[in-house]
Amino acid sequence: MIAFFLVVVLALLVLVHWYVWCRLVRDVTAPGGLGRRIGTGVLVALPVLSVAALVSGRAGAPFAVQQVVAWPGFLWLATLLYLVLALVVGEAVRPLLTRWLARRAAGAEAAVAAPAPVPAPAPVPVPERLPEAEAEAEVEVEAEDGPPVVAAPAADVSRRLFVSRVVGGAAVAVAAGTVANGAYGVLRGPRVKRVTVPLAKLPRAAHGYRIAVVSDIHLGPILGRAHAQRIVDAINATQPDLIAVVGDLVDGTVADLGPAAEPLAGLRARHGSFFVTGNHEYFSGADAWVDHVRELGMRPLRNERLEIAAGFDLAGVDDVAGESEGQGPDFGRALGDRDRSRAAVLLAHQPIVIDDAVAHGVDLQLSGHTHGGQLWPGNYLAELANPTVAGLERYGDTQLYVSRGAGAWGPPVRVGAPSDITVVQLASKRA
Repeated sequence: MIAFFLVVVLALLVLVHWYVWCRLVRDVTAPGGLGRRIGTGVLVALPVLSVAALVSGRAGAPFAVQQVVAWPGFLWLATLLYLVLALVVGEAVRPLLTRWLARRAAGAEAAVAAPAPVPAPAPVPVPERLPEAEAEAEVEVEAEDGPPVVAAPAADVSRRLFVSRVVGGAAVAVAAGTVANGAYGVLRGPRVKRVTVPLAKLPRAAHGYRIAVVSDIHLGPILGRAHAQRIVDAINATQPDLIAVVGDLVDGTVADLGPAAEPLAGLRARHGSFFVTGNHEYFSGADAWVDHVRELGMRPLRNERLEIAAGFDLAGVDDVAGESEGQGPDFGRALGDRDRSRAAVLLAHQPIVIDDAVAHGVDLQLSGHTHGGQLWPGNYLAELANPTVAGLERYGDTQLYVSRGAGAWGPPVRVGAPSDITVVQLASKRA
């Protein structure tokens, strides 16, 4: 099944690149010319770098190699998405532009074909006999005075070539601008959002309690120590009562990314910082990272619960990806024997466990994982796999808040789904 999926993905990748080559290389360059050779070479090299960026970490390549291939490889994937979308839109524009140019050319030809009448020149007397040299000169003049010949200038390309270049150039500009703006949003760092969540069981003493929720930081070959420091500074500036890191902290091993994660030791909150695993931790050595975040001052919650002094329970479960290693979520262990008269806040990386949260009487689940779709129109795909893609929604007596995340997986680009850190302020209905 996995082999079949990989074959389908590879075939789709080849087909998409062939389409881009047709529109941006074949249709706009001369056969055998330098431009066509360069364009073809670029469209062979970029997908190779993209595949290398995707597999180098799992293949155990040196971290320096991962960093080298990550930037061009991942940025090309984002650019390819918007390039294809723009070219598809261009397919509708292409015939309209072609017809407009044809009508314009026809009008110009009609104007040239109907010139204004010119008066006939006065007759010039001709001698009966001319010297032979003069006669030859006259013949040459008559030949030179024949019908004018209009030569097409070298820069006048065919209408079809012109349309292809206009549509292709516009697609490249749109894709490059979209990706550049989306990359700037990620590298600038996440914005802080504030959401108030009323909880019926929350005691009056906990009214206004602030939880800083951050997910999907994705430290890796692209987002490193500076990214972690920006997140720490943004969280600490909100002066939260508690910090919840809800999974997908890293894309790599402790050996490679330990230095990048060091700024997280600077997180400050009155009741501390807590961590639950995400699916990417299980690609990177979950147990090693759990030990490392503990060294950084965060408390991992691995299917466990504790009572917060303000008057509610805080629980955390392992990500469902851990089931392959016997470390998946255990709701019975985390929530089975608790006092249900107390409000409960659950940290769980993926929103899909909301049904278990409802069954165990959780009042509020805090999750991430979706990235809000990260790259539009990816939000529509994310909706197929998750009950909530971003924001706050209610499921029975349980509320679910899903953060868009503070980083990015793969391309360091976000379009239509800006990164965020959310300060969730709990509100007591008894206040």
